[in-house]
Amino acid sequence: MDESFVAMKEMPSMHSVSRVIQEAHSIRTIFINGKIESKPGQFIMVWLPGIEEKPMAVSYLSSSEFGFTYHTIGKFTKACDNLKKGSTIGIRGPYGNPFSIRKNALVVGGGVGMASVSTLIDALENPVVINGARNKGSLIYMERFSGMIVTTDDGSFGRKGFVTEPLEDELSNKKFSIVYTCGPELMMKKVFEICEKHKVDCEASLERVMKCGFGICGNCLVDGHILCTEGPVFGSKILRNLKEFGNSARLKTGKKASLKEYYGWRS
Repeated sequence: MDESFVAMKEMPSMHSVSRVIQEAHSIRTIFINGKIESKPGQFIMVWLPGIEEKPMAVSYLSSSEFGFTYHTIGKFTKACDNLKKGSTIGIRGPYGNPFSIRKNALVVGGGVGMASVSTLIDALENPVVINGARNKGSLIYMERFSGMIVTTDDGSFGRKGFVTEPLEDELSNKKFSIVYTCGPELMMKKVFEICEKHKVDCEASLERVMKCGFGICGNCLVDGHILCTEGPVFGSKILRNLKEFGNSARLKTGKKASLKEYYGWRS
């Protein structure tokens, strides 16, 4: 494909912010005027003029607006905190491989990772949902989704402990066709291992540094897989062979680093 055509096609379109809501401590959702054809698990590239561009999961979707939910941790997200109704931002996408849609499903979200499975929950038929966070103040979508199994690390709300504990209980007592997950990568790796133990399919939405969103720069490689086009959602067949999954990621420079260094750099 001609490079000039790609550049023209992938220029951001400018949109106005329709509203902003506070989801939890340091977690907000920006809603954008307009309609976007996005499947559950896909992402958009959000451009703040004069700052930079970042991938964001489409966390809300309707016929008149769409939204992305973010955790304030760095330069870009701190700039997002300055957005208000009427602000203008650039949007590219949606991009990426989405989740499949199956019946008899279980969804596991950790922290702001719930944003990547939120439109999936909307699309599924009566899924079991496990929502976990560090504490009560970090839980999101508590009013949006009823009947969730809720865990907090410190026990300040719901069941004390990690999402993997009720996941073990559910898979031990019921039959599910699939488990979907998004959250901290070490959590997702454990979710996947539990699914393998119980012989249940798993789809996980991974996160890496993305610069283009459509497979040109190669910055988001995971064991040779281009995350922005082949992912961010990977199924069990691929997850089994990802040595970097739960172990390492690449920094903005392309340097491979441990997950601890990667998440420390992001903050």
